[in-house]
This record gives sequence, C-alpha cells and structure tokens, in this order.
Amino acid sequence: MHTRIFIGLTVGVIAGLLCNSLFRESPALKWLIRNLISPFGQIFLRIIFMAVIPLIFSALALGVAELGDVRRLGRIGLRTFVYCLIITTLSVVIGISLVQIVRPGTGLSDADRQMLLAAVTTSAAKATVEQAAQAKSLVEVLLNLIPKNPFADAAHAFDEGYTGGGILALMVCALFVGVALALVRSERTEVFERFLQGLYDVVMKIIQIAMKLAPYGVACLVFSVVAQLGLDVIVLLGKYVAVVVVGLALQMFGVYSLALKYVIKTSPREFFQRIGEVILTAFSTSSSNATLPVALRVTQENLGVSRRVAGFVLTLGSTANQNGTALFEGVTVLFLAQFFGIELTPTQQVTVVLASVLAGIGTAGVPGGSLPVIVLVLQSVGVPGEGIGVILGVDRFLDMCRTTVNVTGDITAALYVEKRESNFAPNPLSTVSPQP
Repeated sequence: MHTRIFIGLTVGVIAGLLCNSLFRESPALKWLIRNLISPFGQIFLRIIFMAVIPLIFSALALGVAELGDVRRLGRIGLRTFVYCLIITTLSVVIGISLVQIVRPGTGLSDADRQMLLAAVTTSAAKATVEQAAQAKSLVEVLLNLIPKNPFADAAHAFDEGYTGGGILALMVCALFVGVALALVRSERTEVFERFLQGLYDVVMKIIQIAMKLAPYGVACLVFSVVAQLGLDVIVLLGKYVAVVVVGLALQMFGVYSLALKYVIKTSPREFFQRIGEVILTAFSTSSSNATLPVALRVTQENLGVSRRVAGFVLTLGSTANQNGTALFEGVTVLFLAQFFGIELTPTQQVTVVLASVLAGIGTAGVPGGSLPVIVLVLQSVGVPGEGIGVILGVDRFLDMCRTTVNVTGDITAALYVEKRESNFAPNPLSTVSPQP
C-alpha cells in the first residue's frame, strides 16, 4: 500500500508541476481542479473523517478500559505527557535556533517585501485573524474540556468557527467512559464494552476500504496543491521554507532517531521502514486526525504495540502531541518579527518558546489548524497578526511536512510507553514480522 501511495504522490507532484508551468492561468485547468480533481481527493478525505469521531471515542475508551488499573492509566498518562513535553520542547528549540542563525526574514529585497505584504490583505488572512480574535481565555479553554454536550462537540469537531471543546472535549468524555468501564465490571457493562469493540472493528474496516482509494486520492490532493501553488512562492520565501523544512528534518531524523536508539532501544531504520504507509498518508492529507486510523493499524500490526497503549497514546497524540507544529509556530513568529523589522527581547523570545510548546498541545489536527494559534502568539509579542498572510502561500506545503513529523512523534511516544509498560525485549521491532 505504501508503495502505491508513493506512486500516487509522485504522479500528483509531477503532473501538478507540468500543469503549473504550462497552463498556470488557464481557466480550463482551474475548472478541472475545482470540479473534478479536488472533489475526488476530498471524497477520500471525507470517508476518512467520517470514521474519525467514532474511532477516537471507541479507541480511547477501550484503551483506558483495557488497562484495567486506574493507577496504571495515570502512569501511562504521565509517561506520555513527559515524553511529549520533552520532545516538543526540543523541536521548538531547534526551530528557533535555526531562525536566529539563518535570519530568513531579513534577506528580502524591498520589491519582494512589498509583494509579500500585498498578501496580508487577502480575505484568507483576515479570516484567520478574525478567528484568532474569538479565542477563549485559559479558564474557558479548561472548562470547555469538560463537555456539556459531547454529541455537540462530536458534531462540530471539524467546524472552523466552533467555539466549544471539539475533539479534545470528546477525548475527555471518552476518558471518563473508559475509566468508568474499568471501575465497574458487570454483565451489563460488558455488553457496552463489546459494543465499543464492535464499533472499533467496523470503523477500522471502513478505513481499510477507504485506503483502497488512497493512491488516487493522494494523487488528486497533491496535484490540486502543486498545480496552483507551483514553485514561485516557495522560491520567494525560500529561506523561510528551508528553515522550517530543515528544522522538521532534524526533529524527524535526528531527535526521533536518537530517542529510538538510546531511549526506546530499537533500530531507527527499521522503524521508519515499517511506518512508511503512515508517513505518506500524513504528508498527503496534512491531517493528524485523518492519519489516525492508519497510524493505529500500522503501529499495532507492524510495530507490535498493544491496542490499549496505541488507542490511548495515538488518539491523544493526534491532538495533544503536535511537536512539528510547535516548531513551525516558533519559526513563523520569529520570521515574521524579522520581516516587519521587530527585534524581540530575550523575554519575548522565551514567551515564543513557551507559547509554541503549549500551542503544540491542543492544536486542531486538521489542515491549517495552527494558523489562528500563530496569530495569537504574534499579537502577544507585538507583531501584527495580519502578517500571517505573508506565509499563507506556502502553508499547505509546510502543513504536509509538519503533519508528518507530528504523526511520527505520536508513534515514537506509543512505542516508548509500550516498552516501559510491557517490559519488551531490547528490540521490540524484532519480535514482529513486517506486514505486506
């Protein structure tokens, strides 16, 4: 499957670049993308998203219930939180260090700067700023984690303007259900637990069916982006894009590899080979939530992680462990500060680091979910929030890259927790045969 997805990805990139260079302003190309190619890609994504809500609820509730001991749940939760906090902090430090060394926002000519500033007035930038302006206080955010109506949070989880708890609130509800199932063992609760297990199995089968469309859906999604974006904007913002991509690469193949080798005690090369399907799905969909079903299956089948640990760590991680996003947010804030000629004090830079780490927890696992958060961080250090428009042209490409890092980080966290909880042999990957 991962080979077929890679072929679809390659075809989409090549075809998109050709069409962008030959027919960039063609009305026919725009019509084709809008009415045929993009909708087919969206069909694939919608089938995945259709299954995400019941999957999150059933996987997290079962994962907690199957732990059996509530004290063990606390231990696993603490280990997951500490691991993710350390990894996320490292990612932000890497990103901000690269910005300070390269200083990508200071190398643009006046003409290029004015052209990019024109993007600030776009409707997309204004909408992002308006969305950030509706942000809730910390107290409101914490209160919204306890859902008054979990069905409303489930129904509006992917709505951009929804002000409730959304996915996080649904996760909290599932945690409560799982804890209650672990504490109350009876014939009647066993019926409900079997229902959740049946729901989980059905949803995973839906995902398996949807993945048959993956190579074609990936090709269409990538083509739609590349054919419209091309390379012009990326070239113009080349230093900024390079800093983000290099930072993400250092996190992906540096920090994760070191954690795998010295903390988890397993082979980084074998690890990356076995999660190839997850990496390609994350890159093409730009969504941690959409990649969650594939990540759950691959982590259990190819890495040997138990369902209770995978269901708990990966489900929470899809929203609460966004270390690639945290790196991107830190780089973007400092880049835009340099772009506007605003020198941040050491205190403000520490604020950016802390805000980026915290923003990596709870950022929506959907395409573009981090943009309103970046606006808030910008405004907190005196940078115009409207500056987000400068990077909108390349955000989708960078979203694909950071989502890949996010999802990979979730899987390393699950492998780390599994090793600590089940006393794995020194190399857990060696006990599981690769899946075809």
